Amino acid sequence: MQRKKPLYRKVNTRTHGVRHGDGGEWRKSRNTKVVKQDLSYNGPMHSHHRHGLDYTPLFRFLLSRVGDDWDKTYSEAVARIDRSDPIFWLGARSKEERKPYVRLGESAYYNGLYIDENKRLALVDPTLTIDDMRPTCGCCSHTFNGERFTQPYDETFGGIR
Repeated sequence: MQRKKPLYRKVNTRTHGVRHGDGGEWRKSRNTKVVKQDLSYNGPMHSHHRHGLDYTPLFRFLLSRVGDDWDKTYSEAVARIDRSDPIFWLGARSKEERKPYVRLGESAYYNGLYIDENKRLALVDPTLTIDDMRPTCGCCSHTFNGERFTQPYDETFGGIR
C-alpha cells in the first residue's frame, strides 16, 4: 500500500533574507545592567519554534472537503500532518471562534470553516468570494484560497471587505 503525501511541505529556511523571528533587538540588550537587575526578564525565551513548515496543502485539502463527513476528514488530515494544531487555524472549534475568513501569514486569506450540526465540514460564510476581498496594502500580493485578489488596493478604503 502506497502512503499518501503529507499535507505540509518544508520551506527553505537557509536562504539569504528569510526571517523567522530570531530575537531581533533583544540580542542587543539582554546583558545590560537594567535587564540583569529586573527579575521580570528571567523567563523562558521560547526556543522551540517550528520554522520552515508550510501548511498550504492542508488548507487546500480542508477546503476541498467542505460538505464531507468531519470525522473521516479529520482522521485523514491528522494522519498526514505532523501535529493537529494547523487544522484548527481554519476550522472553528466553537460558535464564538467562527470567522468568515482567516488570515494566515502576511497576506494569505482563507475561508473560515466549522463543523455543522450534521458533523459535516462547512464554510462560515458561503457567499464570500474573492471579489469581496480587498488588499490591505499595495506592496504585497494578497491571496484568498490560493488565488490573487481581483480588487486593486485603494488607499481610501484601506482594508478587507
